[in-house]
Amino acid sequence: MNAPAAPARPSTARRLAPPLAALTAVALPVLYVAAVDPGTPGRYPVCPFHQATGWWCPGCGGLRCVHALTHGHPVQALHDNLLAVLACTAAALLWARWTAAALGPRPFRPPVLRGRHAAATIAALIAFTVLRNLPAGAWLAP
Repeated sequence: MNAPAAPARPSTARRLAPPLAALTAVALPVLYVAAVDPGTPGRYPVCPFHQATGWWCPGCGGLRCVHALTHGHPVQALHDNLLAVLACTAAALLWARWTAAALGPRPFRPPVLRGRHAAATIAALIAFTVLRNLPAGAWLAP
């Protein structure tokens, strides 16, 4: 009796389709933000959290950060939103890992935040929000 044949592996193009689709889905809005300066008043809606409370939310300055990154100004991007720079870096690394896995023998298993990691991430978001709204953390405000 012969062992059952292993399922045929999809073609390289088929394996790369999901990461390339994700890249396209992210690249299109990033290209728009690169072309349309968020620093110009009236171009984008204002942050409802900032408008209601006067506090900077964790995302405030994120569009200006992406605009600065696309124009090759990393220091300005860090000033606009340090957290967004870290998130963009993490997203790029995860995408690269996903793409490499699509070319390799093993499937990509995306990391999932659970338990202590999820709690630490939420705590970091809250700490970042509070710190950037205090006089000592004014350098984190956009």
